[in-house]
Parts: sequence; C-alpha cells; structure tokens
Amino acid sequence: MKIIKRDGSKVDFELEKIKRAIFKAFKSVDSTITDEKLEYIAQKIVGTIEEKFPVDHVVTVEEVQDLVELSLIDENYYREVKSFILYRAKHNMDRKVISDFTKYVSDKDLMEIISKVQREFDSQRYPIESLYFKFESFTKPEMNDKEVLDAVIRAASELTSKEAPDWEIIAARFLAYKINLEIRQEEERYDIYDFKSKIRFLTEKGLYGSYILENYSSAEIDELEKHLDYDRDDIFTYSGLDLIRKRYLITSYDGRLLEKVQEMFMGIAMHLAIPEEDKVSFAKRLYDILSTLKATMATPTMTNARKPFNQLSSCFIETVPDTLKGIYRSITNFAEVSKHGGGMGLYFGKVRANGSDIRGFEGVAGGVIRWIRLANDTAVAVDQLGVRQGAVAVYLDIWHKDMPEFLGLRTNNGDDRMKAHDVFPGVCVPDLFWKQVKNNMEGDWYMFDPHEVEKKYGRAIEDTYGEEFEEFYKKLVDDKEISRRIMPIKDMVRLLIKSWSETGTPFIFNRDLVNKYNPNKHKGIIYSSNLCTEIAQNMSPSETVSTEIVTEDGDVVIVNKTKPGDFVECNLASLTLGKLDVNNPKELEETVRTVVRALDNVIDLNYYPTPYAEVTNKKYRAIGLGTSGYHHMLVKNDIRWSDEKAHAELVDRVYEDINYYAIKESVEIAKDKGSYKVFEGSDWQSGAYFTDRDYTSERWEKLAEDVKKYGLRNGYLMAIAPTGSTSIISGTSAGVDPIMSRYFLEEKKGAIVPRVAPGLTTKTFWLYENAHDIDQNISMRMAGIRQRHLDQAQSVNIYITTEYTMRQILNVYLTAWESGVKSIYYVRGKSLEVEECDTCSA
Repeated sequence: MKIIKRDGSKVDFELEKIKRAIFKAFKSVDSTITDEKLEYIAQKIVGTIEEKFPVDHVVTVEEVQDLVELSLIDENYYREVKSFILYRAKHNMDRKVISDFTKYVSDKDLMEIISKVQREFDSQRYPIESLYFKFESFTKPEMNDKEVLDAVIRAASELTSKEAPDWEIIAARFLAYKINLEIRQEEERYDIYDFKSKIRFLTEKGLYGSYILENYSSAEIDELEKHLDYDRDDIFTYSGLDLIRKRYLITSYDGRLLEKVQEMFMGIAMHLAIPEEDKVSFAKRLYDILSTLKATMATPTMTNARKPFNQLSSCFIETVPDTLKGIYRSITNFAEVSKHGGGMGLYFGKVRANGSDIRGFEGVAGGVIRWIRLANDTAVAVDQLGVRQGAVAVYLDIWHKDMPEFLGLRTNNGDDRMKAHDVFPGVCVPDLFWKQVKNNMEGDWYMFDPHEVEKKYGRAIEDTYGEEFEEFYKKLVDDKEISRRIMPIKDMVRLLIKSWSETGTPFIFNRDLVNKYNPNKHKGIIYSSNLCTEIAQNMSPSETVSTEIVTEDGDVVIVNKTKPGDFVECNLASLTLGKLDVNNPKELEETVRTVVRALDNVIDLNYYPTPYAEVTNKKYRAIGLGTSGYHHMLVKNDIRWSDEKAHAELVDRVYEDINYYAIKESVEIAKDKGSYKVFEGSDWQSGAYFTDRDYTSERWEKLAEDVKKYGLRNGYLMAIAPTGSTSIISGTSAGVDPIMSRYFLEEKKGAIVPRVAPGLTTKTFWLYENAHDIDQNISMRMAGIRQRHLDQAQSVNIYITTEYTMRQILNVYLTAWESGVKSIYYVRGKSLEVEECDTCSA
C-alpha cells in the first residue's frame, strides 16, 4: 500500500506512523492505551481504506488523518480526538509558517535548521510561528542572506524567557550555522579540505604551533578527525557560543574565522596530550570531556593551547622584597606577566612603612602606597595583549603600619595622591584579629613597621603564623622601643566595611588558616593569594646575589645573578558540576583523573613569562582543579541553597570524592614520572594531610599509604577559581556562587539578550534562590565544608543588600573564619559593579 505525502510524493504506507500519532494523542491528555487496543484501531483504519476506497485509489495523508479522527470517535475517545484535532491544526499552522519563511529565506540549509527546530522542540512552549513573527518584525526590503540569518538569530535570542528558556539554545543553533558558514567560505578560499590540511595551513600562517605537526603523524590526525563530533555544537547556549566565537576561535590576522568549535576543542586536547605515551587515546578522552562541557580549561589555556605562543597559566604571585632593586624587579615581572595575558598578585607585606628609615636615616621612607601606585600605573600601561587592562591584586597584612591608607586605596574620599583605583586590594588577616573583633571590639589594634621589627629582632613577623605570630605580636606590643600605630579595633572594622560597601574590596586572606593546612609548610610560608583569592602556595622573594662585569667574545657584558624565590604560578581547570552526574562515581572519577593529567602536562608544555615562574612551577608542579556549576548542581539534585542539611551532605560527599580522585591520579602519574621535587618531608608524605582533614575511612587510609609509598606528582592540587567566562561557555552557574537572578537581560552590540538560569523549568524555578536573597552565613558554612577538601582556597563572594547593617556584614566574615574559610573574594551589593577576574577564569 502507498500513501501520498503533502508534497505530492508517493511513499510506502507505514502502520507504525498511525500508531505513533494515536499514542501521542493519548499521552497529551495523560491517557493510556494498551498495545492491543492501539493495534486494533490501526488495523481498523487499514480495513476502512481497503473496503471504502477504490482499488486503484492512493490515499493521502489528510485522508488517513480523517480516518484517525473518525475511528477515535467510534471508540468514544472524545478527549483524545480533540487533542488529535488540535495537534493536526497546529501542524497545519506550522507548515504554513515554514512556507512563510521561504518568502525570505532562500538558503535551504537554514530552512532545514528551522524545520529541525520545529520537530525537536515542544511546539507548545516553542511554537515556530513565534519565531516567524519575531523574525518578521526585523525584516526589511531586499535583505541579503547574511542579514536574513542575523535576523533569525536575533529573533530566537530575544524570545528567550523564564517560561521558554530553550530559545537560547535554539538561537545558538542558528549562530553555529553562521559560524560554520563563515569558516566554510574561508576553507574554500584557501583550499582547506580536511582537519589535517587546516592544521598545515594554520601552522604555515603562524597561527598554530609547529609542535602539533611535529608530534602527530598524518594517520594520527586522520584518526582524531574521525573522532570529531559536530553535533555537540547543539549543546551550547547562544551566550556561550557567542563568547567562544569572539574570544577563543582562531582567526586570520584580519579577523576572519578559520577554526570550528569542535576543532578548537580537539586542538587543545592534542596539545595537552603530547607528553602522553598514547597521546591519540588521551586526546580523544580529553576532547570528549571538553566538547561535552563536562570540564573547562582556564581561559589562557583555552586561548593559547595549540598556538605558537603557548602561555597556558592563569595566576602568578610575587613576594615584593624590601629593596629598591627587588621592588622594581617585581614590577617588571608583573609587566611581563600582564604582557602575556596573566593576572598577578603582589604581596607588599615586607616593604617598610611610611616614615621608616633608609640606610639609618629616620623618617624618610615613603611606605607601600607609592609602590602600589607604581603597580597601578603598570597595570594601565601594560595591558593584556590589547584585550583588556592589566590586572593586579595587592596584599598587605592588617598589622602593617600603612594599613589605614591601604584601606582607602579605592574609596571615594581622601587625598588622590594616596589612591590607586586600578588595583584590587587584599588584606592578610591573622586569627588574633578575628578573636579581638569577636571578644574585644572596644580594644586597640597595633600596627608595626616590618623593617624596624626585622632590624631589631633579626626575624620577620610576617614569617610567623598561628601561636608563634601571636607571641611575637604581643612581644612587640610590650616592647616600648618599637614604634607602633594604634587604632581602636572598631575603627579598623569601620574602615574595612566602608571599603567593602563602596568598592567590594578588600579581599580577605585568612593567613593562619592557610598556613595551618599548607601541605608544604616544611618548605616555606604562604603570605597572600592571587588576583582571585583561590591560590595558596609557598612564597618567598627573589634575591639579587651579585652583579659582575665580564668579557665574553671580546665584548663587555654585565651579568646579574639572582637567587629565585618561590614565584607562584598556577594552572587551572574546572569541573562543570552542572553538566556532570555527580552521583555517578565512574563518570566523576574518569573526568577528574583526565583533567588532573592534562593540568600536569600543562606544566611541561607551558611558556613561562619569567624564569622565576618556571623554577617554582617545576619545583612544586602545582595545579588548581576547581569547579563551576555549583548552584546548577544543587538544583539538579532537587536541593535549595538554603536547605542547609541536604546542601551540606551533598557538597561534603561530592568534594571529598573529587579530592580523592585528584590525589589518586597524582599518585598514578608519580609512579611513572616521579614526585614533585620537595615531596620529602611534606604533609603528603607524613600523612598529616589526611589526618588533619579527618580522612580516616578505608579508602583514604589506602590512598595515604600509596602516597607515602609512590609519592605525589603535584604539591598542590585543588583550588576553585571564579570561572566568569568559562561558565558562560558551559551554560552553567559561575564558580561556587549562587545565581544573581533566574532571569536577566544582557546588552550585546546594542541588542538586549535575555539570559536565564541554567536548566530552568517550572520545577527548578522555585529551587533556584537569588544570591542576594540567601542568608550569607549559610553560604559561608557551606564554603567551610568545601574548604576541608581543598588544599588551596576558593573564590567565595559575599552578597549584601542595602538593608545589611555593619554588624551583619562583620558577622558574615566571622562566620567564614569560624567555618575555616581561607579567603573571601568580593562583597557584591545589588547596585555595586565589581570586575570579575577573567584571566583566572577556569
């Protein structure tokens, strides 16, 4: 039996299609029908055709649908037949809309995407006529194909709402087509016909690193090309794909797109797989994780992997010494880091205070503010590859004599000569200060000059922490010969809160907590953090040893010899918890272990902007595995942020598992490639790392034994960065923060683009809570639960409203400290704009 379709073509009559149509009619009104009854009705329709129509008559689709309606009426299925009639009318409307589109759209491929959207998405929530009506409002006479496509993209994007969030994904489908269309034109222009020829072309043009072709054979590239899955472009949101297009895909020198999204992911994977014995297999594993958005590499890695200039690291931290030559060396290092797109943290706690002596001359030192202003001007002058201004966080201890001026760096009143509006201040706070705030607010706080202290006592107070610091501090308070600056504790708190309220800063670095849980305390101390407050690694200043005049090949050469300190550099990536099944141990373990191995490879593949960074990075082999999609994960597991018990149970389990798998993989790498250089004597080796965190279960005891026996590849493993841009790419919530709003509008190129919370449905809408509506004390307690499983720190924001009192803000910080949170990033008011660190986005 044949049937005539609406386009006039004759095809085989398929009974299953009738059954499906009837089944959908029942399902739409929540009715059920047995297989036997379904078969009976379908056969009844076939019998009617055979009995009622002439033998040579070929039925049409419309005639069959008429018979479906009559058969359902005969069986008294009135609700179901009504649904079928409405369904039929809707499809007739849809076909008319498709026909209407063809008046403007001549591109058959674009029409196929429109039809596919119509087929794949719920026609009630995403009616194709809504797309057409919105599109038609943007049309104008004599539009070319490009203008038509842009109008379709804009129409789909602007339809996005909290009731119909998937328009954002539909808009991305059209944007993906536009991207691939542009690339196809360039491929035809340059005779690029496959992935291999594209790699060769990009390498010849200096856009791809030669190391790819040097390490992969022609057959290996062909094998990897077969593994590319272009259907994965369909999982992006419009905002995520638009960001990739603007910032991550390789373009020609005149800005023409040359690289497809899936080629980008494969290029990154191929680069990071080079050190592996079976690099093709590992590249496939990593590609699958990156292209399905289960994890993201940090912004510098995504940007620079596969390229000739392969600076892959995000974060750098320098200890500024108390010498003129050392200060300028630190500023120069910052300039080099900024030039190559990195963010910087500068610790100024060793620099002598205003009014200190220089070479015995009393009262002549200008203090730290003038040097911070130099860092500020360097950030402005040396931008990040012309893309954005350089970014630097400056840290100072709360007991430093220059602290009051430091807290006014970015506030709106006072002497402009004491301002530095382009730096991000951070305050390093010992436990003693928080104890005083909690128990003795009416007391005094004492501030000292680090140079004077070290000159008299032969040791630096900043080199101590915990009980040793408290004893030293009290000794200085009692020493009447040591100059000091005294301020009531409540006045210091007022200065902090004033700055938080006006600028969102300073960041807070709880130095005693950090050093207490530092797994490498046998080799140093941690003074401060980086630009986003998640890195916590050993630090020390570099030291000029000598300057010599020598003769080489008849030329006079001046040689400066420098003893490198611990110049911190960290390599970041984030697991996308909103895209992973965190309740599937196999999937979580596979993802964690693959990403840890990739990050370890970054250390050996990296370009280092300064030699100091390379020395330290290869000494500790530090990585920072973090997470994004935290709030998204909670909602997927039917947990509200404020449901403290369920929230805590899930997060404690998930982060313990992540930490366990990360350490496990680092042990496996150490078996093959050896431990980091200073593993001996570390808390990892002694087992203190595990006992300090109460890791006493059977699996942890076994892992501790393996660490002791085989060593550990990476001295630092876990750090949670903000993930500002990479979470947009993944279509998930940022870092470990709650969402700011379930639905908001974003301006792009003069157009208003609606954005929605990830995975928003009628159910999840009520599970999501907006950041400013959440009790921030709960957030800090949850951060404390996460912190137990992180050997470094995390970028945690505090969200306040105008209703918050000074006491309430202070109590949130006290809760964080009492919960064991190592660092606090921004204070974010509803109307306070703060600049998220994008260089550290992981």
